[in-house]
Amino acid sequence: MTTAPVLPSTDELRDRAARLLLELGVDPVESGDLPARTPITGGELMRVWSSTERDVADAIDRAHTAFRDWRIVPAPQRAAVIRRLGRLLSDNLDALAELVTLEAGKIGAEARGEVQEMIDVCEFAVGLSRQLYGRTMASERPGHRLMETWHPLGVVGVISAFNFPVAVWSWNTAIALVCGDTVVWKPSQTTPLTALACHALLRRAALDVGADPQIHQLVQGDAEVGARVIDDERVALVSATGSVRMGQAVAPRVAARFGRCLLELGGNNGAIVTPSADLELTTRAVVFAAAGTAGQRCTTLRRVIAHVDVVGPLLDRIAAAYRQLPVGNPFDDGVLVGPLIDGRAHAAMRSAIERAIADGGELICGGERVDVGGADSYYVRPAVVRMPAQTAVVREETFAPILYVLTYHDFDAAIALHNGVPQGLSSAIFTGDQREAERFLAADGSDCGIANVNIGTSGAEIGGAFGGEKQTGGGRESGSDSWKAYMRRATNTVNYSTELPLAQGIRFG
Repeated sequence: MTTAPVLPSTDELRDRAARLLLELGVDPVESGDLPARTPITGGELMRVWSSTERDVADAIDRAHTAFRDWRIVPAPQRAAVIRRLGRLLSDNLDALAELVTLEAGKIGAEARGEVQEMIDVCEFAVGLSRQLYGRTMASERPGHRLMETWHPLGVVGVISAFNFPVAVWSWNTAIALVCGDTVVWKPSQTTPLTALACHALLRRAALDVGADPQIHQLVQGDAEVGARVIDDERVALVSATGSVRMGQAVAPRVAARFGRCLLELGGNNGAIVTPSADLELTTRAVVFAAAGTAGQRCTTLRRVIAHVDVVGPLLDRIAAAYRQLPVGNPFDDGVLVGPLIDGRAHAAMRSAIERAIADGGELICGGERVDVGGADSYYVRPAVVRMPAQTAVVREETFAPILYVLTYHDFDAAIALHNGVPQGLSSAIFTGDQREAERFLAADGSDCGIANVNIGTSGAEIGGAFGGEKQTGGGRESGSDSWKAYMRRATNTVNYSTELPLAQGIRFG
């Protein structure tokens, strides 16, 4: 193990967490059986309540009851809650970001960026409240008008993951509430403190503007708590973020009761690097996308597919950058790579590297654990592995900072290699050739929900719809017309004549 600066004690971090919770409106009294840990030291910060079966049923009942009145509040008035939430987030940006770092291990810049993303999506949702447009269509019958209207769907169950403990909640909640839905949130059991803080801020926002605070409910606990949300027929939409395996369990259960699903699952994101690519720009983009958040993003870059003419100099640049990446306490200035979430993530990373080497891969750099003074925390140097082929381990998503590098000769082969994985979230091409760029974005190019040119796979803006295809689940959140997932469509025909003509020219009687 290589040596890095010593970590703060868990006791220091526990005091820090308690102070932050108080600042954010949460009483940090230790009670309950759900441990809140910090990946910075691996220690326990406190214990919070875990929801019982009765708690979950009651939370859904409260949300279902609140929906009856919330759905008929005009959308611009509903937006007042989200406008106030955005202001509270702005006022408490530093405190909430610090709590994200404590619980998820993100470096300060990334944690602040996540909270800023929440503020941005609140602004988007407020504007959206005046743009929930339907269509008017030409009727074939004289004296008739044909149109569509959009209505609130009901209770939305939001199940979120540890890696974006607050942003993904805000994507769903801000849009759902503006659309007239109510929300029951089941966060990751790994990040219960940030959930308590967000719940408190939203409840305060509702009270500040005279809205019913019961429009948002929080349930906490393990997968069984999530299962109760998933199986309840009063939950009209389940928006779930997590692994492919989780999605494979969630989707059929919701479908069996004819509920709706919005799934944001795994990503195995690739970037094609062509001979005309700007290698300096490419290197910067690759390093951020592959090593940021210690490789624990669904949009993390996991595969580089480089032309044989540029793979050598590109690898040299990436390896040189990787060897200089500061790994350590995410609260320290200059640190760019914080901890893995836990020991299971570290074991998965070690296993994947061993399998890659057994498949003929060459470990170019990284992969080793970094000792920062705690046996229960897991800091690693991001790894680069050159692979002779896209083997089974490359086709899997390992939620850790491993970058596989493959080569190609022919552009069609590069596209096929890129698309040759089960997941389809984010993708990129680095090229100076417009034909290659356009081909990558065309129907026979990238098969992902996000396709970028000369920019990495991560760091999406909230204005565009976020989501992917294939085993990524097909869901879309945040921008564009993603709001439609949270509403139901009604087709309306209005007869303002004194006649009753039938469609398709049918005459009856």
